[in-house]
Amino acid sequence: MTILRVCLLSLALLFLLVSGSGATSQPRIAIIIDDLGYRLDAGQRAIGLPGPISFAVLPGTPRAELLAVQAHNSGKEVLLHLPLQASPNDKTQEPLGINLDMSRREFSETFEQALTSVPFAIGVNSHRGGLLTRHPGHMQWLMEEIQARENLFFIDSFTTHKSVALRIANEAGVDARKRDVFLDPDREPETVAREFERMKRLAEKRGSVVAIGHPYSATLDLLERELPKLAAEGYELVTISKLMRRERVQTP
Repeated sequence: MTILRVCLLSLALLFLLVSGSGATSQPRIAIIIDDLGYRLDAGQRAIGLPGPISFAVLPGTPRAELLAVQAHNSGKEVLLHLPLQASPNDKTQEPLGINLDMSRREFSETFEQALTSVPFAIGVNSHRGGLLTRHPGHMQWLMEEIQARENLFFIDSFTTHKSVALRIANEAGVDARKRDVFLDPDREPETVAREFERMKRLAEKRGSVVAIGHPYSATLDLLERELPKLAAEGYELVTISKLMRRERVQTP
């Protein structure tokens, strides 16, 4: 009986240690800097940010290939920042953008050109897209294109709460997640500081968070100053792919 009690106590202690180690894991933060491809100076400054920041490059832009290569050579992850039509009256002509009136063939050809123009892309995230991400048919096409290319994943920038992109991705078996925080909905330093703090609170509450920023001076100023402090504050800064992998493993 004594031996049995000792065994049971040992098992209970082991269970507490294992469960406790999971409970004390650090909140994980993944940050993506969008809209690289136009300004070389801002793009290069962003790539120089400390830590495993990921970078979303606009296809067909003048500095897209150069900045994607530089990010990759700096050990950073690269995403295709795919332009999707924002509204029915949207007249903005983004290079290699996807529009609602495209045929399935035009959609596929444009996606292939966009992906080819951003070397080393390991995933896709949406640029604008308030209109396109609400359309199940076009999101199905997008997920088919992503699924046809091994190991790509999708991040919904979530510019509209009516987006169906995440649901369609899940139905299609595409690894996907939506953006939780925009660090810079405007370019005021106070706004960026407020949203950075909100990002940390959400990470504590949810266990992980995806934040998106842009290569604005105010955003880069704050990130250069605050990123080195995250580990000491109890947060784990991770690449977007690491966040996706860990969540995939933990999903039943």
